[in-house]
Amino acid sequence: MWIKSRNKIIHKNVCNNNLLMNLHMRKKIILGILLIGLIFFGIYLYNLGERPDREYPSFPLHPEKKAATVHDSIPLQDVVLAGNNWDGVITIFDPNTFKIIKKVSAMPDREERFEEIYSGLKRSLASGFIREYIGEGNDQLVDDMFTSNDGRYIYASRPSFADVVAIDVNSGEIFWRTSVEGLRADHSAISPDGKIFLVSASTARKVHAIDVSTGEIIGSFESGDQPHENIYSEDGKKIYHASIGKVFFASPNLDFLKGDRWFQIVDANTYEVIRRVDMKQKLEEAGFDWIDRAIRPMAITKDEKFAYLQISLFHGFFEYDIENDKITRKLDLPIPKTNKSLSLGGHLLNSGHHGISLSGDDKTICVAGTMDGYIAIVDRETFKYSTIKLSDDPKEAKPYWATSSKDGKKAYISISGLDKISVLDYATGKVVAEVPVGNHPQRVRNGQLRLK
Repeated sequence: MWIKSRNKIIHKNVCNNNLLMNLHMRKKIILGILLIGLIFFGIYLYNLGERPDREYPSFPLHPEKKAATVHDSIPLQDVVLAGNNWDGVITIFDPNTFKIIKKVSAMPDREERFEEIYSGLKRSLASGFIREYIGEGNDQLVDDMFTSNDGRYIYASRPSFADVVAIDVNSGEIFWRTSVEGLRADHSAISPDGKIFLVSASTARKVHAIDVSTGEIIGSFESGDQPHENIYSEDGKKIYHASIGKVFFASPNLDFLKGDRWFQIVDANTYEVIRRVDMKQKLEEAGFDWIDRAIRPMAITKDEKFAYLQISLFHGFFEYDIENDKITRKLDLPIPKTNKSLSLGGHLLNSGHHGISLSGDDKTICVAGTMDGYIAIVDRETFKYSTIKLSDDPKEAKPYWATSSKDGKKAYISISGLDKISVLDYATGKVVAEVPVGNHPQRVRNGQLRLK
């Protein structure tokens, strides 16, 4: 009995020792895995914060042609601006002949700006995140731009540099530079009188109002997460604005991480929010159940009674009755067969379609079918539509923006994946010209310049 009892004790002690050894071994394995994970994460952060070895187009500066030397006798010339986001170049072309007039660097100060970014950990990591997760591996160097009233400057927002600059279009120099709050500058607008430049400060949940004569921020209004689109009313008294949330999350299960996404109407004089709308609530009230609420680009009728809204991950758009604050119609646009299995995460920054404009008479809607590789032309009254295929692979062309011409008879669509602007004639529904502009064109704007 004594021997059996002793053997049991010995066996128990051996089991306990083995258990302790196993626990210690597991701890070592877990700690080893964590350590390896931390090492790889550190390498990832290091690489993310490193400046890419890349060359950008350069243009000579001409101080002798600065704005003060440009006489008023030089006539204002109608132009179209295309911002090539990945190479920091603004292409200027003629709206009648569609010939390129000039190219201007949106970042003549790039070395100074890159040095500023990569000299600090926070800015370098933020810039790396913007580059890898928003810019598809590219720094975002010019987003939006407008011309000055006197035709001597272009005002441009620069996402990766988190600023707005006034560029002397003849000398190529920067006249003023204004940093936005937070880490990124995005979509912009200019007031009808040309005196105020609005810019969305993406990570600061606000929109800045900049006095274009000085570059000074003279006001701002609150937005949701990732403020995005800005449109002035025809009379300049109101601003229509939308925030899009964190678009690097796509799954509906992670919707709570995206943050606040609102449609807002703002008083353009006081910058007070007049109306704030959760568009998902309006969609549900209208019987349109959709997985997201974020408004991407939008187009508003001249009488400001209706807005046409592109919603995150939706292939088509919704009609919103502004006066009665309700969704009235929706249009599902076609999804190519090769895109039928496209996952939510496969959408570019939550965009199904990203780009919409109205003809000058408000009768025709032009849609940039971003993920589907086409331009859609829609009759506003009937919602009957036709499409123009841009590439065999729907995801290759990537149409990313639509702007109507000054006379409202044409639409300019940036075909970002093919580095060109397509010019659509509203009356015929056909592409009448294509303008090769630069690396990844996004925003397209009308303007007037005095070119020396």
